[in-house]
Amino acid sequence: MRDEKAEEELLKMLRAVAPGTPLREGLEHILRSESGALILIVDRPEVMEIAEGGFRLNADFSPAKLYELAKMDGAIILDNEIKKILAANTQLVPDLGIPSNETGIRHRTAERAARQTNALVVSISERRGVITIYKGSLKYVLRDLEVIFTKANQALQTLEKYRAVLDRVLTNLSITEFEDTVTMYEVCKVIQRVEMTNRVVREIKKYIVELGSEGRLITMQLEELVSNVESEGLLVIQDYSLVLEEKSARQILGVIESWPSEDLLDLPLIARVLGYSGGSTIVEQNVSSRGFRILSKIPRLPVPVIENLVLSFGSLNKILNATLEELDEVEGIGETRARSIKEGLSRYWNQLLQERYR
Repeated sequence: MRDEKAEEELLKMLRAVAPGTPLREGLEHILRSESGALILIVDRPEVMEIAEGGFRLNADFSPAKLYELAKMDGAIILDNEIKKILAANTQLVPDLGIPSNETGIRHRTAERAARQTNALVVSISERRGVITIYKGSLKYVLRDLEVIFTKANQALQTLEKYRAVLDRVLTNLSITEFEDTVTMYEVCKVIQRVEMTNRVVREIKKYIVELGSEGRLITMQLEELVSNVESEGLLVIQDYSLVLEEKSARQILGVIESWPSEDLLDLPLIARVLGYSGGSTIVEQNVSSRGFRILSKIPRLPVPVIENLVLSFGSLNKILNATLEELDEVEGIGETRARSIKEGLSRYWNQLLQERYR
């Protein structure tokens, strides 16, 4: 299951040591010199209680200073903003009763210190040349940039395929909405594909954070591929959920995000979280769109006007069949806007027909 808090904590850790940051530059200097280091980043005064001896410095941080101080055996202590070097050559004395799976003394001390204080601790292995970061119970081994680039590019290729499939199921849903032949299968398939796409996006975002300043090109490609994906999913939920009074569309999508991958493949389960009841045949049930998503395709149509339309007519089918006079009666819609709504819906339907027979 997805742990949002743990994911956000990990991303925060990765940002602190990402390429392009002064701390990462200092860590790279230490790696290149084939020496080790133990670095504690304190976020509150009581963390200093596990440090003994060494030199109290309170000096301005720089990558070169970090590298020089790492030549001594003890730990280096930095402030939370990584602006100051508070102490060097200190000995960290965490509680020995805290369990640790690490075998090396430096890494074992780092893990225990992180668990005890919940502070960010960085350990560099002198023998293996590996940077490991700890915070609380989290542990992450930083990988070579080439490895991350390869994984990020593979994930982007997967995302391109997922986005193409998502676009097809969205087009199919739109066509069935205009024809008023929607079943829960089309609805659940779109929500499933939105979440599958979002999972790849979250994985790529982790790579981007880890790449730091080196990840700009990946970021540009990602932004191009994922425009409007989540908003489409939320609008589909808004169109078909029966439990919107109890849970918002965002909360419902959050529930689906927390599921393991095997549950995401269960379309009837998605239907149930939307408030529908029944067995495996639940996805064959006919349903009608409220119209939020289709109306959002009309240029310059404000959200309050869309809400008024849905409130007044109750379904997309009734909006499609409404006359100009009936549309004009809705609050916020005059004759000009009523005509633009009719024309916008007609243009979108023609566009869908072209895509259907492409």
